Amino acid sequence: MTAVQEKPARLISGPGMLLVWFYGVMVVGALSRSAYQIATEFDRAPLAYALSAVAGVVYAFITYTLVRGGETARRAALVCCAAELAGVLIVGTWTLAEPSAFPDATVWSEYGMGYVFIPVLLPLSAMYWLRKAALRRGA
Repeated sequence: MTAVQEKPARLISGPGMLLVWFYGVMVVGALSRSAYQIATEFDRAPLAYALSAVAGVVYAFITYTLVRGGETARRAALVCCAAELAGVLIVGTWTLAEPSAFPDATVWSEYGMGYVFIPVLLPLSAMYWLRKAALRRGA
């Protein structure tokens, strides 16, 4: 007798697909920007460029977990979105309180103002969607 493996519950139906699209765009934007800046002018603002690279990696992981689906992926995405939101709030506040610490902007500077505030709105939207997904499944 073989065990039937259950397919992971989809997280990218409906508005979830829009989240994947936005996170995908943010992955490309953050990683390409930070890669260029790290390669060409890292000594100018190492903290800012490293934080943008970290943001890109976080976006990539969240994108992967949303596409992967399943309860474990949903929980991992939820934790990552909370960490992302904390990063946006900390870095956003830091860039406003101590602008000299950041000679150049990060993805999360001023709460993502350079990215039309998507970095602060995206984790809030994703956490809402992921919580709804849990309620739909009864988790």
